[in-house]
Amino acid sequence: MAHLNAYLDDHAFLLEALLELMQCEFRDADLQFAHELAELLLAQFEDRAAGGFFFVSHDHEKLIHRAKPGHDNATPSGNGIAAHALQRLGHLTGEPRYLEAAERALKLFYAPLERQPIGFVSLATALDEYLDPPQIVILRGEAGALASWQRSLAAHYRPDLLAIAIPAGVPGLPAVLDKAAPARGVNAWVCRGVTCLPAIGELAELNRVLSSPAGAV
Repeated sequence: MAHLNAYLDDHAFLLEALLELMQCEFRDADLQFAHELAELLLAQFEDRAAGGFFFVSHDHEKLIHRAKPGHDNATPSGNGIAAHALQRLGHLTGEPRYLEAAERALKLFYAPLERQPIGFVSLATALDEYLDPPQIVILRGEAGALASWQRSLAAHYRPDLLAIAIPAGVPGLPAVLDKAAPARGVNAWVCRGVTCLPAIGELAELNRVLSSPAGAV
């Protein structure tokens, strides 16, 4: 059994993985777990005064120096992954505290990122989505009908797209995700933040909108 608390990277990477997992198969338990991880990052790792996230939690054993790593090494920076994941969860759920924490981290590391961008790729990725938030596609309908829409979206490389397919009948969703499922078929909403296009009921039309800059939110 571990005798020390988990570190920043453990929480940040797990949150990032949950966001990817929810795009494959949405489960309410995974969304709740993502919220718990995000709240723990803010409560136990964030430096609210200066921005960014410490490598060890506030209630870790006392250390001479608490590192706040931003530079990528063999694995991406915990600060870069935390900022990226918190931003995406903030956009998905409409929680401004997650977006604000990510912004504070980006401001803290902006100067070294500007001087040596090749060493801060994970933070540069988070900065890119800070400047141009990801496009979000929310699919609602019966589970069987959702699968073909998910396969179609997955066939195209869209790194700035978050696609969440939520079966009908899932209760307690955040307002951003709580779209009405149709009686038959699938409806899709293309959103940035809390701003969405009208519901789209045809897969071909959804792909056309996503492929057209003029159709972006």
